Amino acid sequence: MKKAIQFGAGNIGRGFIGALLSKAGYHVVFADVNREIINKINEDKSYTIHVMDVECSEERIENISGVLSIEDSIFNEIKTAEIITTAVGPAVLPKIAQTLAKGIRLRKEEKMESYLNIIACENAINASSQLKEEVKKYLNEEELKYLEKFVGFPNCSVDRIVPPVKSENILDVVVERFYEWNVEEAAFKGEIPKIDGMNLANNLMAYIERKLFTLNTGHAITAYFGYLKGLSTIDESINDEKIYNFVRKAMIESGKGLITKHNFNEEEHLKYIDKIIGRFKNPYLRDDVSRVGREPLRKLNENDRLIKPLMTARGFNIDTDNLLLGVGAALHYNNKEDKQSVELQELIKEKGIKNTLAEIAKLPNNNDILDRVEYYYNKVESIIAN
Repeated sequence: MKKAIQFGAGNIGRGFIGALLSKAGYHVVFADVNREIINKINEDKSYTIHVMDVECSEERIENISGVLSIEDSIFNEIKTAEIITTAVGPAVLPKIAQTLAKGIRLRKEEKMESYLNIIACENAINASSQLKEEVKKYLNEEELKYLEKFVGFPNCSVDRIVPPVKSENILDVVVERFYEWNVEEAAFKGEIPKIDGMNLANNLMAYIERKLFTLNTGHAITAYFGYLKGLSTIDESINDEKIYNFVRKAMIESGKGLITKHNFNEEEHLKYIDKIIGRFKNPYLRDDVSRVGREPLRKLNENDRLIKPLMTARGFNIDTDNLLLGVGAALHYNNKEDKQSVELQELIKEKGIKNTLAEIAKLPNNNDILDRVEYYYNKVESIIAN
């Protein structure tokens, strides 16, 4: 039976990518450092996905096993896998690169000529390419030749809201009905696997930026506005009329940048924006603003959901007042349980708003955006509250 490895047995791994692989006929090996989760997977050999939407349903995921990614048994799994996917978070990719490199080395030593495709399913642009560069650091010249011939690293974009809902069984997952997985067709090595729910794309960057500038941008700004207003969940926040209006305007601003850059149809993109906002309103997900707003330093870097759409839109001389307001709100995020939030507030206290954002987002100190963000930082609390 064909085998897939899913690095990351968390909610996204189980509720999205791992589930699609299982339903496509793969035996899915979940690899993770969480011993409790891995033991439970090996004990139950199945779990339930609860689809919570206007119409609710359940999906039983079977034909699975687990392995600790820090133990040697992972290498035998890599040797016999046809596809490897990740859902570990962009910051963790370098930590699994050495493991993947050793597995690839073992495949070469055993003269295996079967193809392996590794897809990093992360909220990051070109995550698979980034992972490939990390893996290459651990390979010699001959091993690199083997990698280039037999190992593909297709980039992808992933989109499904999977909130951390606790259930009686730690493996069960709550998800929304909507999902989208777009994968770079040209980057596969060997025969492309047939996986229901995997959309092969030739214009992947357009898909990646559409999702980043729409879902991720709107989601984050909703969370930061909701936090400022003392609201707990995304659905509560987006159902606040004032927050809804500002979020939709920000998404339209980022959308105008996308429409110009990628020649999207304006009417279709506006429908896409409203569809995304409808997902935010799903009352069954109860997605915490603290989850969506976490790690603000990452969300404020130059290639992520706040600064990149802002800079893209400004590059086409598009008004960005609402995106700037969202950045100002993000800089207010102060969650003592979030390490990056604590670090952000310390930076602001030490260096001020403009210098802090210039450092995080790698903007020149004389960029006029810094003045605009400082202005909205000072105004956003009263704007949202009144």
